[in-house]
Amino acid sequence: MDAIKERVLMLGAYIRDTHATVRETAGRFGISKSTVHKDMTQKLFHYDTAMYTAVRTVLEENKAERHLRGGEATKQKYLQKKNTEQRMQTC
Repeated sequence: MDAIKERVLMLGAYIRDTHATVRETAGRFGISKSTVHKDMTQKLFHYDTAMYTAVRTVLEENKAERHLRGGEATKQKYLQKKNTEQRMQTC
């Protein structure tokens, strides 16, 4: 099996099994988000259509939820900032 096919199938299995985002997958495997996205949306279909369907479902779920994750990250950022300011005032 060639290296690209092996990578595509490995990334697909990881996303399918863990429901990881493209960003998380890219970080885990040390490759770019663009590569992960292209592999999953264009190449995986040619190697394993069943896995492609499963991965596509995960990617669509992640896309639908991304605004929630972004909002939660912003909320945590400002809570942490507020807590730091409160600790500095009590010192």
